[in-house]
Amino acid sequence: MAFGGTKEAEMEKETWPELNRLASSVPEAGIHHQTCMAYSRKSGRVDHMRGLTAREPWALSKEELPQGIDAGHTFKSVCINTAIYLPYLVSQCLKNGVIMKRGDLEHISEAAGVHHTGKKADVIVNCTGLASRKLGGVMDTTIFPVRGQIVVVRNTPGMMCSLSGCDGLEGDVCYVMERAVGGFARYLAQIPIEIANLSLGGGTVLGGTYQVNNWESQPDQNCAIRIMKRCVEICPSLTNGKGIEALSIIRHGVGLRPKREDGPRLESEIIDGCKVVHNYGHAGYGYQTSYGYAQEAMKLVAED
Repeated sequence: MAFGGTKEAEMEKETWPELNRLASSVPEAGIHHQTCMAYSRKSGRVDHMRGLTAREPWALSKEELPQGIDAGHTFKSVCINTAIYLPYLVSQCLKNGVIMKRGDLEHISEAAGVHHTGKKADVIVNCTGLASRKLGGVMDTTIFPVRGQIVVVRNTPGMMCSLSGCDGLEGDVCYVMERAVGGFARYLAQIPIEIANLSLGGGTVLGGTYQVNNWESQPDQNCAIRIMKRCVEICPSLTNGKGIEALSIIRHGVGLRPKREDGPRLESEIIDGCKVVHNYGHAGYGYQTSYGYAQEAMKLVAED
């Protein structure tokens, strides 16, 4: 979650109603409500609750904290299974008449020439992330990767949790997110979400890392072991106290978050006679700020 008073926190608040709606009434979107535990150690920041968009967080008692944890809060939030959510978004675009094309561009202005009508497009929206660093007409050298490594397991702890101030190497972080499957049966819309989620075995994501300017795309085994050990430590329900040997691993994964030195770029300009609206560089806040930033980008598109 973003800190209060930041642009990201504002965009989270703008995004929350739609994510909440999807979690409440659109199970095929792959988003569900889940209890979240936010833990902290004295070595980490203790003000991590600022700017949280989830409702009614409350402090945990010492008896409710895992060993070695100094403080914690709990609240209800949403968890997104992106492997389901992204195809869902594609389906919504197709439903609304969007024409999709794949292609390679060397310059941003070339996008205006691939409109499905054969005419030149009026507006280009640039959401190319890290590719904006090398895309002609943009060449944004202020954008850089923040590497994230995860382990996806079959174990189901029944909650999400995160930890501020985790031990380990620089760039190590700790979080556990149990995902929903979503979309496998429309009748789930008629079932109370608390019951439906019990059967949505979408695996659990164990994380992770926040490694600035690291372009490595392959998982590191030593890092994976550190991730699993930390997650089992703060969330014993993952293995019922049996250690990392009891984790059932589905896969290892790596993603490169697109971050900019000055934060997300949201502005418009004219390039080769065509209006270009830039909306990229959201780092690790992309999903949770998406609808807020999309609305802001729409305003720029509509401006004369």
